[in-house]
Amino acid sequence: MTAPTSRRRVVEWVDGVSRAHEDRLIAEEPLEIRISAPGSSDRRLGVTMRTPGHDFELAAGLVLAEGVVNSRDDLAGIAYCTDADLTDAQRFNVVTVALTGPPTRTWQERSLRATSACGVCGTDSLDEVETLVAGLPERPVAVDGAWEPFALASLPDELRRHQRHFDRTGGAHAAGLFRPDGTVVVVREDVGRHNAVDKAVGHCLLEGSLREGLPTAGLALCTSGRIGFEIVQKAAVAGVTAVVGVGAPTTLAARLCDRTGLTLAGFARDGRVVVYADPTLDAP
Repeated sequence: MTAPTSRRRVVEWVDGVSRAHEDRLIAEEPLEIRISAPGSSDRRLGVTMRTPGHDFELAAGLVLAEGVVNSRDDLAGIAYCTDADLTDAQRFNVVTVALTGPPTRTWQERSLRATSACGVCGTDSLDEVETLVAGLPERPVAVDGAWEPFALASLPDELRRHQRHFDRTGGAHAAGLFRPDGTVVVVREDVGRHNAVDKAVGHCLLEGSLREGLPTAGLALCTSGRIGFEIVQKAAVAGVTAVVGVGAPTTLAARLCDRTGLTLAGFARDGRVVVYADPTLDAP
């Protein structure tokens, strides 16, 4: 399997002076995800460009977000493909997700790199996600109460402390799941922000903790960068209670939080945070 980072010889220019040295780049390779269900032939879910590593977590988080599975019990196993016509390098770029039964939701094969489909309006997308979330087990209630703004504001700093690939390359996004006391459950990095979220959620799904009691009750998802619709979609399906980022959310992300009851906070840095949605508060 390709390493998550690699070295490359570069020439750096500063104030007209050049310096040759080695730098590190974040790895980016395609990952094809296939679905295997009892009594049917394998089907391709799609292809995503990702940083190699934690591929099974990525696949698990993605099939949850896409509604193919609802819980850990729906997963029989995840493995790299063993097709005879694949090269050794290709074998680690194809993952098969085996289900214990039929998929809980059908899908259209697509490229997962570009997910803003033409001809789909915001309302249609919101309705689809709301229907998907409604069919899941009840969202856990935070055991320590709602997330306080000051607690949300501190999460990006804690996330940053775990960004090892970003420190080496400057090219990796990160996503982490946190408990109400601010302690980290898991942090994952990837060249794609959506992939980092899927890896973090997939970790909890494979560990069997999502929506199965107190270990994940009241978790917050913290991401690097802005918060788009699909980040909130993944959070809503995973059952977390808050989403926070260092950047701004989009209009559709805020509307989805309103409809699914998630707390949404952006611009969380330097002791500042802007709360865009909070089911426990009335806007001033």
